[in-house]
Amino acid sequence: MTAVTRLKSDVMIIGGGVGGAAAALSAARSGKKVVMTEEEKWIGGQLTSQAVPPDEHPWIEQFGCTATYRDFRNRVREYYKQHYPLTPEARRKQNLNPGNGWVSRLCHEPKVALAVLHDMLAPYESSGKVEILHKHRITGAETEGDLIKTVTVRNLETGSDVILEAPYFLDATECGDVLPAAGVEYVTGAESIEQTGEPSALEEADPLDMQAVSVCFALDYKEGEDHTIEKPEDYEFWKEYEPDFWPDKLLSWTHPFPENLKPWSRDLFKQEGRTLIDSLWLFRRIIDKDNFEEGFYESDITLVNWPQIDYWLGPVFEIPEEERQKHLKQAKQLSLSFLYWMQTEAPRPDGGYGYPGLRLRKDIVGTEDGMAVPYIRESRRIEAEFTVVEQHVSPDHQPEVKGEYFYDSVGVGSYRIDLHPSTGDRNYLDVSSLPFQIPLGSLIPKRVKNLVAAAKNIGVTHITTGCYRLHPVEWNIGEAAGALAAYCIEKGLTPSEVRNSETELKAFQETLEKAGVELDWPELQVR
Repeated sequence: MTAVTRLKSDVMIIGGGVGGAAAALSAARSGKKVVMTEEEKWIGGQLTSQAVPPDEHPWIEQFGCTATYRDFRNRVREYYKQHYPLTPEARRKQNLNPGNGWVSRLCHEPKVALAVLHDMLAPYESSGKVEILHKHRITGAETEGDLIKTVTVRNLETGSDVILEAPYFLDATECGDVLPAAGVEYVTGAESIEQTGEPSALEEADPLDMQAVSVCFALDYKEGEDHTIEKPEDYEFWKEYEPDFWPDKLLSWTHPFPENLKPWSRDLFKQEGRTLIDSLWLFRRIIDKDNFEEGFYESDITLVNWPQIDYWLGPVFEIPEEERQKHLKQAKQLSLSFLYWMQTEAPRPDGGYGYPGLRLRKDIVGTEDGMAVPYIRESRRIEAEFTVVEQHVSPDHQPEVKGEYFYDSVGVGSYRIDLHPSTGDRNYLDVSSLPFQIPLGSLIPKRVKNLVAAAKNIGVTHITTGCYRLHPVEWNIGEAAGALAAYCIEKGLTPSEVRNSETELKAFQETLEKAGVELDWPELQVR
């Protein structure tokens, strides 16, 4: 019989993605001992194992993120300058973009983000303030009334269990997995107009209507070579699949333009007379070989997180495990099928078919099959003390250039409400939103006193998760959650007591500001 290990700490963080890593840094910086668990072999979530370059707002180089997130971005750039043979011109760029992908001002390799995150955590790991349990998944929790007493995680390699005990638990998992394990009230899927009053909500709620997941992968291109993969087992299905709401087969160069749903035909590579955004290759390119000494890279490297790999045939949580595994496998088959289609049958501008020189770069994502960990856009969401709805961030409902003012702000963010096609067979929902604040009330469950939401599982709706799920926002949420747990331990208060005391809330917000967390947007930001 395998022995059970028990670990005690000040703060237990379940999930080591963007929010979890930021929470660990924040709590450890406040002097608290932290244990952070992570299902995968890499911490960092979207930034690393899921292979999604940062989606950020246009002012990110000047303001609109926490000081530690800015430090992370600066360290990524410095990593390239210290370790890579950049051209003199690239080395001189203060705001170096290694890949020059147009989705972000900082398109970088997942493994560089991983190295930087470990560098940032290294002093706290060395001092014993932070312990990371890789390849550990939550299997259960013990509660007593409105408190979580312990959380049990299982080592996915050995099968042994670890019982985690702490005054505070942070749920930073990708799907909000602590919530069902600990009996915490939560919401999933799409709410109704009656529930939220949101103009973009459904007439009837559908708890299983969730955004598509994507299994991303990395490619380079070796002209004249043949790197065609083995034909995926589900290729014939995906080759013929044509959704009712799609302008063409899913495996094609044509997809809806998210903002107006009109057909948008794109090219793989940049074509003369067409714009940068018409090239899928340039979308999430993480290595622009022209940034490096001649000959160092034979090809650019790009990450495929494109509309053609969005998988919406079923959700990946709130369903039986067998069905969940089936959908995850199908999502991976879709990505492999799209790659095979590009290599063998995709129409080229010269009238030919297929790009066999496309090479799957398994090393970039660190997996044996070259497929990244599934990027899950939507989580379980706590029933929170305060829930952000579309009206709080919509320019149609707010008279100013910013979203509704939240007195309990613990940070800021900005992104369009960007919902991908859903398991309810609904097309993109892409509507404007204003620069917004992150209310503390959205991190606090209504009932459970010692749990804090620290990722995409905060008090938002199916609609507003579309703008609260991006990298700098998740980082800010995690950082605020870690700081809140530390503050509560020091003061002997619950998160709700901090929020609902004018004196304590102000004192807590001051600790955030001293740490470099911006609580509001400057007036000049969109003028």
